[in-house]
Amino acid sequence: MSVQTHIAVIGAGLMGHGIALTFARAGRRVAICDPVPDMRATVLDRIADSMRLLGASASEVAAAAGLITLHDSIEGAVSSAGVVFEAAPEKLELKQSIFAEVETFAPEDAILASNTSVIQITKIMNGLQRRHRALGTHWWNPPHMIPLVEVVKTEWTDPALANSMFALLADAGKTPVMVEKDVPGFIGNRLQHAMWREAISLVENGICTAKAVDDVVKASFGRRLAVLGPLENADLVGIELTQDIHAQVLFDLDNSAVPSPYLQTLLDQGRTGMAAGGGLRDWTKGDLEATKARIAQHLSQVQALLDAQE
Repeated sequence: MSVQTHIAVIGAGLMGHGIALTFARAGRRVAICDPVPDMRATVLDRIADSMRLLGASASEVAAAAGLITLHDSIEGAVSSAGVVFEAAPEKLELKQSIFAEVETFAPEDAILASNTSVIQITKIMNGLQRRHRALGTHWWNPPHMIPLVEVVKTEWTDPALANSMFALLADAGKTPVMVEKDVPGFIGNRLQHAMWREAISLVENGICTAKAVDDVVKASFGRRLAVLGPLENADLVGIELTQDIHAQVLFDLDNSAVPSPYLQTLLDQGRTGMAAGGGLRDWTKGDLEATKARIAQHLSQVQALLDAQE
């Protein structure tokens, strides 16, 4: 894919601004479209703030901003794009309508990508005329700080175009992973929510507190996950030991196919999460922003450590 390839990003929110930032910082021309005037008016400031958190200099921020154009219509954003990333809210009908419009105005050879956490790409792209150039790119939040992007093929996706997307993301400094089958949740969220299901079950059944769950993860296997994946770990300890452990514990794990009723109980009590002061745990005013800042600082420190090792 040419270094002159223009990128279009549909949506200037949390995910869209991070995707645009990533490509502008990598020297790509980026067109951002959002129908909400306030989102368009603030996106460049938000990109600048995010870049400064990443340690970018004033000149780097200015250079990235110079590669970004803002548009109030999909037609204006995608008319000369080689790749289009949709970063709209997680609503199937909305994403379908966006891609119907994108296909009308984007070049016939443009790659069309949906950023979604769990919706199957097949459902989003089913109505397109040229489905061979459509795929999924699941960026993780915050997209400009988390390296992973899952590239999701559908049954119609041209493998060569999926490989081109893979190369584009790698060139922009991301860590792309190919998802060969379009399954709900792809790879990362299937793994993450399998753990969440068991974590919620432990609390629901009175085995431990929510804080105990978080402390166990953060103070044990969570510390090594960044450098030792679960299957690496299985090979490290040996397949026989892995099999023996599974024989003793898997039968007792939660295997429900529906959300825990405990979650609905919390919602009925108004315990909707950190912003509300309570969810699975109790929170105080200021915890939300402090947690976001702690995550950003941690991710920046991890990236700096990895950069120093290269």
